[in-house]
Amino acid sequence: MIRSEEVEIRSQIFALVKQLSELRQKEKKFYPGRTAIPYAGRVFDHDEMISLVDCCLDFWLTAGRFAKEFETLFAELLGVRYVSLTNSGSSANLLAISGLTSPKLENKRVRPGDEVITAAASFPTTVNPIVQNRLVPVFVDVELGTYNVRPSMLEEALSEKTKAVFLAHALGNPFDLESVLSFCRENDLYLVEDSCDALGSRYMGRPVGSFGDMSTFSFYPAHHITMGEGGAVATNSFEHKRNVESFRDWGRDCWCEPGADNTCGKRFDWQLGNLPRGYDHKYTYSHLGYNLKVVDMQPAVGVAQLRKLPSFIDARKNNFEKLFEALKRYQHQLILPKATPKSDPSWFGFPLTVKENAGFARNDIVTHLERKKIATRPLFAGNIARQPAYSDVPHRIVGDLTNTDLVMNNTFWVGVYPGLTNEMMNYVITTFIDFLERNK
Repeated sequence: MIRSEEVEIRSQIFALVKQLSELRQKEKKFYPGRTAIPYAGRVFDHDEMISLVDCCLDFWLTAGRFAKEFETLFAELLGVRYVSLTNSGSSANLLAISGLTSPKLENKRVRPGDEVITAAASFPTTVNPIVQNRLVPVFVDVELGTYNVRPSMLEEALSEKTKAVFLAHALGNPFDLESVLSFCRENDLYLVEDSCDALGSRYMGRPVGSFGDMSTFSFYPAHHITMGEGGAVATNSFEHKRNVESFRDWGRDCWCEPGADNTCGKRFDWQLGNLPRGYDHKYTYSHLGYNLKVVDMQPAVGVAQLRKLPSFIDARKNNFEKLFEALKRYQHQLILPKATPKSDPSWFGFPLTVKENAGFARNDIVTHLERKKIATRPLFAGNIARQPAYSDVPHRIVGDLTNTDLVMNNTFWVGVYPGLTNEMMNYVITTFIDFLERNK
């Protein structure tokens, strides 16, 4: 119970924080060609700052009331039963895959040497958890335009060692969940959705992240909402939730919330492993875990960001449409992005692939844009199997990865995030057209 004096002091502090935020948020003038146009960034105001200060005044430094509120709101948003916060989207990926290796899954456990099918056009921390758990990534090709796996490749990739499929929704564009889910069910495979770039995207009317056995999200500043750093694993399975949180929390078997004791009602009455009966359950470990927890300041920001998510999604879609309409007449030179059938993407970025006969190379147009202060990015690692870090990593490649190599050499993307003003978007479009008209 907060005392009335404290309520009054807090309200005065919050008023000052709002005043400071509004002073800082005064619109800065945009100077075409001089003001940098990022590919992504945080969008916030006094709401996030007040929420963060509110948390700091509690001085509850581990996960607390804001973490609980965020997990509840996020689960409702996705339509899933459980959400477990962690310190980054990369950690979320590690926890999801690690959770599948838990001995508690018994004969459904994924074991060292088992295979996990994933896309070769990928981000490292989609692949790294597979390798770090001594599993074997099986790389398949992607489609140009959607940049997601071709479902027909999954059948070709299947072997007696295949135990899971781990795919990202590429730049917010959902992969063909209907086909992938059908494949996983027919072959008794786990499906983990990497939704780190896809918060707000929908497939057949449902949010991505609500289809697989587990799904992962990132709240890095570049993503759809931010906590600065932060991530989450979502699932409908209590067993998966327990395993994920055990790996997150040092590998402990106990599931008590911070500050709570004896949730199970038999803290000193367990017999696990070779420990003496009654050994304190709070210090009993069932997994080789990590410490990947959040501090409450992160979800304090996230709770405020969640309220703005609908407007963020609308802004991303509007910016995407402006670029698409402006560039569609140049499809003889560029492969424009296309949404997967039955999907409604909340685009993370606007990907473009330079055609082989375009009359210019990717580096030509990227250099032009960068010189004009417009940030660009490749499609993450390109063909990740060609990255130096993976040269000695056991893996299997299905087919010749023709499209993935084309992505590596010819694809780039620009931002559509909500911080881009109409003035900025018009400048981006004008800069594209200037280059393309001169290189017909």
